[in-house]
Amino acid sequence: MTEITAPVPPTRQSPASMIDPFGRHVSYLRVSVTDRCDFRCVYCMSEHMTFLPKKDLLSLEELDRLCSAFVAKGVQKLRITGGEPLVRKNILWLFQRLGRHLETGALEELTLTTNGSQLPKYAADLKAAGVRRINVSLDTLDEAKFRAVTRWGELGAVMKGLDAADKAGLAVKINAVALKGVNEDEIEDLLRFAHGRGYDLTLIETMPLGDIDGDRTDQYLPLSVVRGRLLDRFSMDDIPYKTGGPARYVRIKETGGRLGFITPMTHNFCESCNRVRLTCTGTLYMCLGQDDAADLRGPLRASADDALLSAAIDAAISRKPKGHDFVIDRRTKRPAVQRHMSVTGG
Repeated sequence: MTEITAPVPPTRQSPASMIDPFGRHVSYLRVSVTDRCDFRCVYCMSEHMTFLPKKDLLSLEELDRLCSAFVAKGVQKLRITGGEPLVRKNILWLFQRLGRHLETGALEELTLTTNGSQLPKYAADLKAAGVRRINVSLDTLDEAKFRAVTRWGELGAVMKGLDAADKAGLAVKINAVALKGVNEDEIEDLLRFAHGRGYDLTLIETMPLGDIDGDRTDQYLPLSVVRGRLLDRFSMDDIPYKTGGPARYVRIKETGGRLGFITPMTHNFCESCNRVRLTCTGTLYMCLGQDDAADLRGPLRASADDALLSAAIDAAISRKPKGHDFVIDRRTKRPAVQRHMSVTGG
């Protein structure tokens, strides 16, 4: 199995570094380039979504300018997300433009999260643009369950996408949302599948974002339970591996692969949060689990230079909260945050 070296954290902060009120260095920007997707995953969105009018979206040129402003202020990792980012028209242009920051060394990593359906078309070009590592969302290896979870997706298309990523030389991490009564009996299969192909696997607890035509208490599966079950079959060693995100990793002795746990509900990771999230409309969320947000579209369009935009970013970072307020229980039927995951990009 090929070892993927984690990005090396900066040894010193640049003069432009963004520091939040709790002393955390904000160095990671997740950018949702569209709220649209060719799937309708049951934990992410309603089957009958009302998407944003195209006129409300930032242009790709504006997204490039915004991302570049964050890079100038110390962001070292950019993750492009959606919805499904690869359904955005001409999206490859944005990756090619952002790749210039990799060439100068201002940006350490340009990555994306995808459902994999469009990778046969884009994998080679993404690699050429500077992308080296991608996350692919895959919750089940059962075709019938896959259709039930994604509503519109085809497992075969994702498998072809993974083959295309392998051929292009992209490192892959599989993201799987642990869903009670859906895929909890498949976690071992997913682990063996991922590690058998040389991929990392990260398990994620479902989060209370947006109305999804169902009750999340029926989906929620604590990863503490999943880990306990896996320990009956596998030996786990905690390791310090980091990719810039919130996952805590272990090494599985029996496979040699890495397994990550993202646990916003059972063990939040707010104390080390280095992330902010930008939507396709230019709204900046300083926390995935809070509604406080900053409008960056206004200052972006108000001036040809970045002075107003830079000031707006600084003001937003000064309001980054200590942590989220996620909760899932049967007394709380409403989502903790009304916007869907597809709007914020995870």
